[in-house]
Amino acid sequence: MQYLLVAVVVLPLLGAAAALLPAPPGLRGRNPQQAVLRHGVTVTGVVLAATVMLALGFDHDRPATMQATTDVSWIPALDVRIHLGVDGVSLPLLVLTALLTFLCALHSYFRMPEGPSAQGFVALVLLLEAGTLATFAVLDLLLFFLAFETVLIPMYFLIARWGGAGRTRAAWKFILYTVLGSVVMLLGFLLVGLEGGTFDMVALGTDNASALGHTTQLLAVASIGIGLAVKTPMWPVHSWLPDAHTAAPTVGSVLLAGLLLKMGTYGFVRILLPIAPEGMHTFAPYLAAFAVVGIVYGSLACLALARPGASGDLKRLIAYSSVGHMGFVLLGIATLTPTGVNGALFANIAHGLITGLLFFLVGAVKERFGEADLDRLAGRTGAALYGRTPRLGGLIAFGAVASLGLPGLAGFWGEMLAMFGAFRPAEGLNRPAFLTFMAVAAFGTLLTAAYMLVVVRRVCMGVPPGAVEPEAPGAPGALPAPHPAGAAAVPAGAGTPVDVRGHEFAAWTPLVVLTVLAGLWPAALLGLTDPAVQNLLGGGS
Repeated sequence: MQYLLVAVVVLPLLGAAAALLPAPPGLRGRNPQQAVLRHGVTVTGVVLAATVMLALGFDHDRPATMQATTDVSWIPALDVRIHLGVDGVSLPLLVLTALLTFLCALHSYFRMPEGPSAQGFVALVLLLEAGTLATFAVLDLLLFFLAFETVLIPMYFLIARWGGAGRTRAAWKFILYTVLGSVVMLLGFLLVGLEGGTFDMVALGTDNASALGHTTQLLAVASIGIGLAVKTPMWPVHSWLPDAHTAAPTVGSVLLAGLLLKMGTYGFVRILLPIAPEGMHTFAPYLAAFAVVGIVYGSLACLALARPGASGDLKRLIAYSSVGHMGFVLLGIATLTPTGVNGALFANIAHGLITGLLFFLVGAVKERFGEADLDRLAGRTGAALYGRTPRLGGLIAFGAVASLGLPGLAGFWGEMLAMFGAFRPAEGLNRPAFLTFMAVAAFGTLLTAAYMLVVVRRVCMGVPPGAVEPEAPGAPGALPAPHPAGAAAVPAGAGTPVDVRGHEFAAWTPLVVLTVLAGLWPAALLGLTDPAVQNLLGGGS
């Protein structure tokens, strides 16, 4: 188990280096690009298999205990150690990371984004996977920072070199926001490490931050929290996200939404809750307030993009929906209760599955119709997916209802538990304020249902090009409804787009199945996280 976790973290790094080397003659296939893309699928597949073995070997009777640990001195003068471990909080995130990266590599093998060489693309994806896995596995503050920063460079280049329109501006905005937030976060880590006498997360959390005074904890939460909030992203430091998603290639959007956003919220749970409990208690109401503003703001932005005539981009809409969904995660953390924090962790996993699926689907729509603009999809291209590509339309409808939190699917439980936690927050927190936050968050769920149903109606329903729209009852000779202004109808002879392909079915099915399983059997995930959360909130007692 110990060496298995090390292998999970190191293998993608070695694979990234190997991707830059020339392929051996016997493995080149039809061309060098195919060989390196196959290499990406192979490495991510091996990492996924190793992660599944790690999960199967995990002692589920002791999910609060760090397992598969490695603890080696790295910089003795600063007491910095190569300390790795996995518990019930980090294990689901490790599996999610390995799964999404493998599905992205599989998708890219058949549909490589337009851009520079495949070697650079595969190397960057593997480097990003290594940094993400390390973030969820390391137990030293400085190592956490290094892993946290490792993912920034590959994501920057994925957007800047393989992205679409506006990619340069979006990539710079992404890197500037996240780097500036990380600088402030590093100051907080140094403060905690020097005041606490160690950078080891387990040691700091087990002592319940006894070595840190109240003022130190306040400064630590403020500085570290800013860096984590940017990556989450939390309103109002979210504005880099819509641009990044809109410009990124499909694979970049899936990895950004499904993995990178989880690193910020994971840091709140793994670092700030156990190490600075007094500071978190002081800042919790403010964190909750920002969270619910983000929930409503993200939903209103999506409604504005979804209305006819707004020229709303589907990728941009889903990006704004992420601001709202991550608001529920932050609200659950801000309650400082096991119920709320468990809900936050559940919502993290659900968001990774559902939003990853949605970005795959939007990428497929854009590939088939050349558009992700809602007005042009509904007008000029006449998407009408139920009639033209019924399987793709059905999957988009499934992703939409899963995202709006339909009971029985994964999106429901995390948001519900976060609101339950707000109903009865931790002792000492202002309950009337949190009841208000809960009510605002509940209103946000209604707004989410509204914009998701509008999207389904506009993209999936309607009359395909060339079809005769049925007359309304009692209105003989009624003319077909006009197309939106500025949109030209598709000629009657327009061909039918290809429905879901085999490789798309293979890449999307695991996300659909896991979304249903998590919704029907939430105890499988909550049974892992709850003991670990109890341990973190109790300071290791």
